[in-house]
Amino acid sequence: MKVRSIAAQAAALLLALGSVAQAAEIKVLSSNAVKSVLEELAPQFEKATQNHIAFAFDTAAALKGQIEKGAVFDLAILTDAGIDDLIKQGKIAGATRTALARSGIGVAVRKGAPKPDISTTEAFKRTLLATKSVGMVEQGASGIYLKGLFQRLGIADDLKPKLKMIEAKVGAGGAVSNGDVEIGMTQIPEILSFPGAELVGPLPAEIQNYTDFAAGVGANAKESGGAAAFLKFLATPGSVAVIKAKGLTPR
Repeated sequence: MKVRSIAAQAAALLLALGSVAQAAEIKVLSSNAVKSVLEELAPQFEKATQNHIAFAFDTAAALKGQIEKGAVFDLAILTDAGIDDLIKQGKIAGATRTALARSGIGVAVRKGAPKPDISTTEAFKRTLLATKSVGMVEQGASGIYLKGLFQRLGIADDLKPKLKMIEAKVGAGGAVSNGDVEIGMTQIPEILSFPGAELVGPLPAEIQNYTDFAAGVGANAKESGGAAAFLKFLATPGSVAVIKAKGLTPR
C-alpha cells in the first residue's frame, strides 16, 4: 500500500475519533519484534496528526521490568503475558488491551552466505552442530524458548562453546550482519529489518514457537488519547499490510 494512502487512513481515523492534533509526544515502549513495523508506520501517523512518537525498544521482558519499576509511558507493546500481567498490576488500562500480531522464530545468515538446511528437525540439529557460532538474545522471548529447545533436542552441551549471547540493541540479525556469528536465531521480523542479514527460513513446524504480541495504554498515561489513536491506526488496513510485509501475522 502506498505511503500516501496509509497517511490518509491516519488522518481519516483522527477525524472519526474527533481528535484535534495537539503536537503531543506519545511515549511508546515496544518489543524489538515489532520495531520495523512501528518505524515504518510512525512517520505516517505523525504526519497526519502532528503528534510525535518517542520509542524505546528492548526485549519485552526488559520493558515489562522497567514499567514495574515506574517507567513513564503512554503505550506498551509487549507479549500477551506481559501485557496481561501489567493489567493485573494496574499499570495498563485493561479496556485498551489490543491483540496486535504473532511472530515465529527464524534462522538467519549473513547476506550472500550459503543457506544451510533447516528443513527438518534433524537437519536443523545437524546445521547447528556443524556451524562455528550461533547467536541469540538470551532474555528475549525467542532466546528463552531456544535454550529449552536445545535441551530437549539433546544438543545444549555441544552448542555451549559456540553459543553467543547478543545484546538486545544489536540483535541476532545485527550480529549476523556484522559477521559476529555465522547463524542467528530470533523473531523473523527482527531478521528482516537488517539488510545485511538473510532469512534462511522459519524453524521446522514441529519445533516452531510463536509469540503473540499485544498492546495497551498506560493506566497513568499522560497522552492516553494520542496513544489510543495510534493503537487504532495500527489496526487500519494499510497498517495491517505493513505488519504482514514485515514477517508478522496480524491478529
